[in-house]
Amino acid sequence: MSSSAWAQEGRQPKIAIIGAGMSGIAATVKLKKAGYSDITIFEKSDKVGGTWRDNRYPGLSCDVPSHWYSFSFARNPNWSHRYAYGPEIQDYMEKTAIEFDVTSCVRFNEPVTSLTYEDPFWHLKTEKAEEVYDVVISAAGILRLPNYPDIKGLETFKGNAFHSARWDETQSLTGKRVGIIGTGSTAAQIVGEITSKVDHMSVFQRTPHWVAPLPQRKYSGLEKTLFRVFPFLLILSYWTKYLVFRLTFGPATTGNKRMQRMISRICTEHLETEIPDPELRAKLTPTYQAACKRLIFASDFYPAMRRENCSLVTEAIDCITPKGVKTKDGRLHELDVLILATGFDASAFILPTKVLGDGGLDLADFWKGAPRAHRGVSLPGFPNFWLIEGPTSPIGNLSLIMISEHQVDYIISMLNQMKKHKFSSLVPRQDAYRAYNESMIERVQDTVWVTGGCDSWYIDDAGHPNLYPFPPQKYLQEMHKPNLNEYDAQPSPNRIAAE
Repeated sequence: MSSSAWAQEGRQPKIAIIGAGMSGIAATVKLKKAGYSDITIFEKSDKVGGTWRDNRYPGLSCDVPSHWYSFSFARNPNWSHRYAYGPEIQDYMEKTAIEFDVTSCVRFNEPVTSLTYEDPFWHLKTEKAEEVYDVVISAAGILRLPNYPDIKGLETFKGNAFHSARWDETQSLTGKRVGIIGTGSTAAQIVGEITSKVDHMSVFQRTPHWVAPLPQRKYSGLEKTLFRVFPFLLILSYWTKYLVFRLTFGPATTGNKRMQRMISRICTEHLETEIPDPELRAKLTPTYQAACKRLIFASDFYPAMRRENCSLVTEAIDCITPKGVKTKDGRLHELDVLILATGFDASAFILPTKVLGDGGLDLADFWKGAPRAHRGVSLPGFPNFWLIEGPTSPIGNLSLIMISEHQVDYIISMLNQMKKHKFSSLVPRQDAYRAYNESMIERVQDTVWVTGGCDSWYIDDAGHPNLYPFPPQKYLQEMHKPNLNEYDAQPSPNRIAAE
């Protein structure tokens, strides 16, 4: 590569994408469609899929309707259910990657170890090579690094213990005494799926969660035929699902009291209907507003909790022993298998990969456990570096595929501007970044994530929910109204007009 920037030379930019999950696939397809062909994807694993590849636990499904949780460029008429199950989504990811020739761009089993910016290039290192790129796009995802609980004695357990995202598929649970730590979305799906098959299920609950019924159903052969023959039905279904979400759950999270009451009523009625035992119901009743934590959509969790072979343990865990879990009341819950459904590090994003920006600015130091980004996609001090599903993206109230596609469109528009104006670099201005994130922090105080009275994984080390607090449609619109005045460009023009 020569010493001058791609746009000034009039050549294709050399683009590195970190991760071959859903976002990496979307970025590659859309970049190619926009005419950007020199793309390399670095993937730590041996196949595409990201979270749908890593998570293989029983009962895994998506809580976003399948026709909405689909790429706009690869609508799928063959979804088997209204809410797709994990293996089917992974199959969809793999088929899409093959159909659009994404896999030919991927270097599998080659995680990135460091990224260092030296104007105007990024020096990318893996264990196998060191290469130079014009543009880096992080498609590493949000919930990818398992969070292991800090519980005394965990390493002493003589049975089989594993995180839900590192499921031991060699382990048969039939007839076993199984314990699960956590009662979030993952735990609810696992408990609903396996409780009828195990000898005894012990559910260790620190905090109860609100659960809304999941209106799951299987698509008939006729319906799938109609979706294939009349593709506009898929588009109609896509936008109908989005509009329903936009008019209900979106407003409920961002401050609409009427919608919050509606969500609370649905969850309360579901709990009262499914759990007639007043003692068990009391233990499963949260004290905070519904949707303050990530809302669980599940219809088989409560029936599993009613089963005679299922115990809800609300006493705090004291320690793990070789035989099982000991709670603070002194009771030992003997187990054969212990499942850790304890979530992920929601503040990592591309970290712990070493990322050094302009002047050696360390991304880990820049974020300090409270990650922020400009419009969810870029960072001051890190030129020509872009994030998909970055900090403050509307991950709590939209389909992640929809978000990713709109963010990729934004990135492409910026690359187009670089080419048009022959910029060697683009980086968000400090004042624009600061103003944007100050508006986020001010507005988030009115959302259910703050007013709802809970402590969730949405909260970062600065004490703020790391989510987009405005109506989700506002974010999607902003992704298609990029403003170059929010960016510093090199070489600097006399005036950059808003695009």
